[in-house]
Amino acid sequence: MSEVRLTTPSFLVLGIIDKLGEASPYDVKAEAARTVAPFWSMPHAQVYAQCDRLLAAGLLSEVRQPGGRNRRLMSLTEEGTAALRGWLSDPSFVPVEARERGVLKLWFGASPRVHAPIQIDEHRRALDEYEGLARDVGEPLTR
Repeated sequence: MSEVRLTTPSFLVLGIIDKLGEASPYDVKAEAARTVAPFWSMPHAQVYAQCDRLLAAGLLSEVRQPGGRNRRLMSLTEEGTAALRGWLSDPSFVPVEARERGVLKLWFGASPRVHAPIQIDEHRRALDEYEGLARDVGEPLTR
């Protein structure tokens, strides 16, 4: 296994493949879009790049389906499972990167009396969406 620096996108890929049991890069992309996209976006090209990196590092194993599209199915190796479990159990705080136009407008002098009520309503709407996603996401995609 070569040494690789694991990032949050690395763990996103490991986590989705762990949930699915085995997955192609396309499956990972589709499951990310179906589940975590509202709070963690990842470009499609990065999913494929992460799969290749994790495979080269020995954290994923791969089986190619014969014939047709020669589809790649990946699963976690013991090392991949250990890396994911270690990350999940790490309680380190990582501050959220906030990129919110409304807060930026307030910082530069927009009226809180005008903007704050709208922002509160939007934050409540976003929270409702996250709670709905948690209820509705259901079982992982099946092949």
